[in-house]
Amino acid sequence: MNIEIISGSPRKDSITNRLALFLKHYLSAKTSHKVNIIDVRDWNLPLLQQVYRNVEHTPDAFKPLAERMFAADAFILVTPEYNGSYSPALQNLLDHFPKQSHKAFGIATASVGALGGIRASQQLLLLIPALFGVASPHMLVTPFVDKKFNEKGELEDASFEKSVETFVNEFLWLSETLHPELDPVYN
Repeated sequence: MNIEIISGSPRKDSITNRLALFLKHYLSAKTSHKVNIIDVRDWNLPLLQQVYRNVEHTPDAFKPLAERMFAADAFILVTPEYNGSYSPALQNLLDHFPKQSHKAFGIATASVGALGGIRASQQLLLLIPALFGVASPHMLVTPFVDKKFNEKGELEDASFEKSVETFVNEFLWLSETLHPELDPVYN
């Protein structure tokens, strides 16, 4: 299975990206799935003027991104909370590739505050069905993210590992249930 983690913080020194790095390493170590990160900071997507419905009709500068978006079997959206919602940069990226039919979406939010981006997670629950995706009900809400993960994306707070394990197991169950043909056990 091809899993893309979308790191949705546009900030140069993103603390949220620590969570994306951790999830990539965690999933890569625990599964045989292909796991990568699409970082919104790596793409200079303009504000939405054109929806990219396939790779062929995508401008050359964004074809590598389009290939990854369309080839993904599942996504994990990692976002900080901005004004009670997810990041506008994440929204803009997803708006360019709006139809992700029957793909699982994991929701992971992060904040240096005590609520961990819970309001952003609730807003993403509204967005994912509009993308024709299927949201995992088990979300990873991460308060005090700067205390839980270091700059390399390594877990510093062992008490948070159970939350990560539950999130990942439930996300994988959903992803593999939606696409049993991609599970190596069945092939």
